[in-house]
Amino acid sequence: MLKNYLKIAFRNIRKNKLFSFLNITGLSIGMAVCILILLFVNYERDFDSIHTKNIYRLNEVQNWEGMVAPQKVALTMMPMGPTLKEEFPEVINYTRFAPENELLLRHGQEQITLNNTFWADSSFFQLFDFKLLEGNPSTALVQPNSLILTESSAQRIFGKESALGKTLSKANQDTVSYTVTGVIQDIPENSHLQFEGLTSFSSHFAPDDLGSWGPNWFTTYLELADGTDISSLEAKLPDYMISHMGEGADEAFTLYLQGIGDVHAGSSEITHDYINFKKFDRAYTNIFFYIALIVLFIAGINFVNLSSAKSVSRAMEVGVRKASGASRSQLYLQFIGESIVISLIAMVLAAVFVSLALPFMNEFSQRQLEFPLFREPIFLGSMLFGAVMVGILSGLYPALYLSNFNPVKVLKGSPATGKRKADFRNVLVVVQFSCAIFLIISTLFASRQVRFMQEKDLGFSHEQIITIPFGQRFTERYGTLKQSLLGSSQVQEVTASGQRLGNNLHQTGITFHGAGPSVNLATSQVVVDPDFLDVYEIELIAGRNFNDSEGDNGNTYLINESLANELIQKDGEGKDIESLIGSQFGFSGMDSAGSIVGVVKDFNFNSLHHKIETLTIFNQRNWGFEELSVKISGENVPEALAQIESIWNTQIPEREFEYQFLDDHFAELYRADRTVNSIVGMLTGLSILISCLGLFGLVSFTLEQRVKEIGIRKVLGASVTTVVAIFSKDFIKLVLIAIVIAVPVSWYVVNQWIQDFAYRIDISWWVFAVSGLVAILIALATVSSQAFRAALMNPVKSLKSE
Repeated sequence: MLKNYLKIAFRNIRKNKLFSFLNITGLSIGMAVCILILLFVNYERDFDSIHTKNIYRLNEVQNWEGMVAPQKVALTMMPMGPTLKEEFPEVINYTRFAPENELLLRHGQEQITLNNTFWADSSFFQLFDFKLLEGNPSTALVQPNSLILTESSAQRIFGKESALGKTLSKANQDTVSYTVTGVIQDIPENSHLQFEGLTSFSSHFAPDDLGSWGPNWFTTYLELADGTDISSLEAKLPDYMISHMGEGADEAFTLYLQGIGDVHAGSSEITHDYINFKKFDRAYTNIFFYIALIVLFIAGINFVNLSSAKSVSRAMEVGVRKASGASRSQLYLQFIGESIVISLIAMVLAAVFVSLALPFMNEFSQRQLEFPLFREPIFLGSMLFGAVMVGILSGLYPALYLSNFNPVKVLKGSPATGKRKADFRNVLVVVQFSCAIFLIISTLFASRQVRFMQEKDLGFSHEQIITIPFGQRFTERYGTLKQSLLGSSQVQEVTASGQRLGNNLHQTGITFHGAGPSVNLATSQVVVDPDFLDVYEIELIAGRNFNDSEGDNGNTYLINESLANELIQKDGEGKDIESLIGSQFGFSGMDSAGSIVGVVKDFNFNSLHHKIETLTIFNQRNWGFEELSVKISGENVPEALAQIESIWNTQIPEREFEYQFLDDHFAELYRADRTVNSIVGMLTGLSILISCLGLFGLVSFTLEQRVKEIGIRKVLGASVTTVVAIFSKDFIKLVLIAIVIAVPVSWYVVNQWIQDFAYRIDISWWVFAVSGLVAILIALATVSSQAFRAALMNPVKSLKSE
């Protein structure tokens, strides 16, 4: 019987080529989309899954006076790890990180740069399950000047030789050397911790040095006992803060715990999150998953619609088989079997589509997704099971519908379909196009929001500016390097800063002495050289800029409008921005305060996901600079880069020349948003394609049933245009109903989504109108193409049997 069912199934596939093509193509595209998105979703959800212990990251919510709003940060104080382990039995162990960023080393005459290194506690391998290929995990980070290298870093430095026990001197500090105490297997890409090397905490702090309470620049991970009630533990932390920092500390610093599996995808609201590779928002991952299901749902609707529409051509077959003794259950199993066969064929084609599309998906998602079709039997089995389930669910209604035909009525020639069946198909078309229109609207708004963030005036110039990592150790050479660069024909201006704009700037406390009592506030801060405002074309709205005099260095401050307004509010009414100029001002804890010499117009020094915070700009050359900013003419970029590199190599030969255009840096801030926009756009296009395939097939079968009606209308004088209009209007009505349904749903969803952005677009009515018009035009083009073909047929051919 099974063999017979398969024969009939393949016979019907060959017989109804258009029906089979549309169904298989629609299902295969839907399945391919689902597979690709599931690969992406699984990749994201698999982050940090290699670690088996109960690890949590300790975070803070900082709520200091002067902040625009409380902010979550992935930073902690140095003593927190040791004291939490000592005071709370739930805390079994801890480890801390501090980013050193780059480490300049020397191996013989060769200089090596490790671009991404951390200071790490000796307990690192007790918490994390990274594999140590060489060395003892219990002792590798115990001794001062111990260095752990990744496998790739070790091979780059030592080649095939064993790195264990080798010594590397620190560049510019020949008296300091590191001993390689371990080689770790290269970190998997789906780990939020990514580094080239680790240096022991004891290289920088004495073993018994707990550090001070207040400064936040460490990342702390805790291993908790199994079964720990996280909420109960967090409830004890306010008293813990008060016991160490005094009253009010629990309000200024609220501690909370974040599971390691949640760090990569659950940290979208956390700032100063410096150790989080390819940070992504879980909400976006969920969006992809739901849209993929929508696309597959649209493909399933196609199958149901086309199968039920085509049923009239199989009515006689059903009648004959029932009259010959076939039971309804046998017919039902046969039609379900046909659906499963079509679904399995579609799955094979979907696997081909996935293999072809995966490199492009990896390129714009910046992931290394793999399609383990034959490598993992469970994956293959899941795909086959999914195909069978799609076949069963998609074929459920058509099978019930076909097997329910009355053989007496069918064999007498009564119609096998009726108005109720047509109404059901119309409902499916409306649902299908509602989904497609919803995706069109969402894509347009997502594109507008991303474009808005990329094009918005940030309040400073960022074009043709090259940023070069500098390093405080070279501060004494900055003046000479700057003058040499300014001597280049391609360089217009040069400046330097402690941090790069677009990053989370460091927070600090400030003290302001105005007309009233002293004011203590928290603010973002950046150290710059006197030409910073000129290079970045930041507008000065009161006072003056820095100058190169020694009197200005270390004694003068610029503040932004937000901080100025905060100080005016605290200092009393009746003040204005000009009144702040000359006021005593400085960082909290400094022996002597300087003065405010100017106020700059607010500018977006961070991503547009965040509102503008208060900012202090400090002129202090002695603190050193981490970033060099070089503005070039832009007339000959390759020549400019060549000249800058040549000057760099002459002035600072110890360090490799690296650069990034500031435009690229800001574009990177919105990489996740662009990824979302690209993937949603792709899914929207595919959903429209699948909807059109279904509509094309439905129109074809409708016209096939009404071919004699078309012939009669033409004989009675109807024009081609009239015939096309008659048959198009019914389908366009369905699209109009879909628009009415999709618009309010998409408005609600889009409105909720854009609330996550501090700076966002307006929800413009014309986007809904354009989306609806696009849907109507697409549907009209699909319907009209078939209607024209039918209307141009010779009526003699369609009526010759009458």
